[in-house]
Amino acid sequence: MFTEQMSKTPVRLVFLAVVFFAVNAVVVGPLSQMVHSSNPFVALVTLVLGVAAAAGMVWLYRWVIGKVEHREATELAPVNVGPALRRGALLGMGMFTAVMLLITIFGGYESLSWGSFTSALATAGMMASVAVIEEILFRGVLFRLVEQMTGTVGAMVVSALVFGGLHLLNSPNLWGALAIAIQGGLMLAAVYAATRSLWLPIGLHFGWNFAESGIFGTTVSGSDNSGGGIFSSVLDGPTLISGGDFGPEATIFAVLVCSVLTVVYTRRITTRTREMA
Repeated sequence: MFTEQMSKTPVRLVFLAVVFFAVNAVVVGPLSQMVHSSNPFVALVTLVLGVAAAAGMVWLYRWVIGKVEHREATELAPVNVGPALRRGALLGMGMFTAVMLLITIFGGYESLSWGSFTSALATAGMMASVAVIEEILFRGVLFRLVEQMTGTVGAMVVSALVFGGLHLLNSPNLWGALAIAIQGGLMLAAVYAATRSLWLPIGLHFGWNFAESGIFGTTVSGSDNSGGGIFSSVLDGPTLISGGDFGPEATIFAVLVCSVLTVVYTRRITTRTREMA
């Protein structure tokens, strides 16, 4: 009976979502508390635990998919992992740096001071686990299974809205949630849909988040548990320019920068669809 139920896409969607939301609570919750410590030893432990947790979640996803869907999880196949993660991380960091440059040009930067390299190490560990679990949840589970029911466009819209909506738990900021839906939701869905691999979205997600908190020391998605960075940035001005309490992701610049990549990868989806027709 259980196997018969698992053959139904909506049932698998709910089951897998519950499993990995639970994993998220167990793993990311404690790391988000450890990331605030100024103790170098705790920071190093947070880095190691975060990377280990990320690797463990990849293994768990592959194992669960094998048991539930009776197939190899090709979206996390151990092929070209390093190049994809590296390319995604560099792209994510470059894009966020571009956002900060635009904020500076338009007068949203109030001050920049040194932060803590120790905090940046801890932040890297936490963001590694966050990038993996959120990409598994929102692209590997939600987008992939909703796509089977509604098609690619429907899956992009649904996964983006859920991705943005859940960030309201960090901060009740409707504009910030919409901006996150457009940036992370649509952009990362497009990257996954074009590549059919989670490695590039994971690298991109990590690079963006790490640059935001681990390098520039700004708030990530309105969360109080963003960690610290090499620098400490103070932004000021209208929300569209500085991001306000939500952080730089609520700026119009973040939306525009991410929209460019969304268009690039959406065009690749269209090209790929035509080639397969």
